[in-house]
Amino acid sequence: MLVDEQIASYRQNGYLVLPGFKTAAEVATLRERAAQIVEAFDPGDRRTIFSTTDQARGTGDEFLASAEGIHCFFEEEAFDAQGALKQAKSLSINKIGHAMHDLDPVFSRFSRGPRLQALAQDLGLAQPQLWQSMYIFKQPGIGGEVKWHQDASFFDTTPGSVTAFWFALEDATRDNGCLWVQPGGHRTPLRERFVREGNTVRMEQVDAMPWPDQRSAVPVEVERGTLVCFHGLLPHWSAPNRSAVSRHAYTLHATDGRCDYAAANWLQRSPGFPVRGFDE
Repeated sequence: MLVDEQIASYRQNGYLVLPGFKTAAEVATLRERAAQIVEAFDPGDRRTIFSTTDQARGTGDEFLASAEGIHCFFEEEAFDAQGALKQAKSLSINKIGHAMHDLDPVFSRFSRGPRLQALAQDLGLAQPQLWQSMYIFKQPGIGGEVKWHQDASFFDTTPGSVTAFWFALEDATRDNGCLWVQPGGHRTPLRERFVREGNTVRMEQVDAMPWPDQRSAVPVEVERGTLVCFHGLLPHWSAPNRSAVSRHAYTLHATDGRCDYAAANWLQRSPGFPVRGFDE
């Protein structure tokens, strides 16, 4: 799948940009299915908000249940002071998560296949296991900032192996909140770990190394259909979206089945819902 120069670039920088990995038709099909899920979502009295700056907030029973389900989570700025939505439901959802790749046929087809299997193996995942899928809306005007973080905080394995596969479903620019990364930052230590204890989660500090600042960060501005792969220790961030256009993206997180998956990770699978790979 990858040529030697691409593998060397990934090892050096901690991320790799693959333009045109998905066709316009594939992207359109996934977006249509996501819109159908949101349309069918009836929140009732629930106001499950996903905080992009404090991940331990809003992580109650529905969040934990989403490890084996398909749930919609609202943007923090979606509601007014009286608790009513400030705009249409379709413009208020932060993300859908976290098991669409296993439970929904459209998402499963998008998430699997021989190209992704070969790519994962080229990136070092000898036995890829897909733990999580997220459809991220980055809504116009209210799309929240996602603070500096490392994905390994949420998918701890021994040795470390988590790898992210981030698909641009719309053009991602500085205006609508594209990713920013610290090239080479995957060689820095893990700073935080998202720990689950029973039905509660918390973020604990592992290393006091400061997060990068903008001087060492580069924007990853990409066109629709691009796939960005990045190492679990790579620090990355995205700004709030105050523009008039959304920035839809779809993310998969995979680990290597040869590694030990931590029992304290927030996302756990029951015996009847085993984790699967890209080719299953």
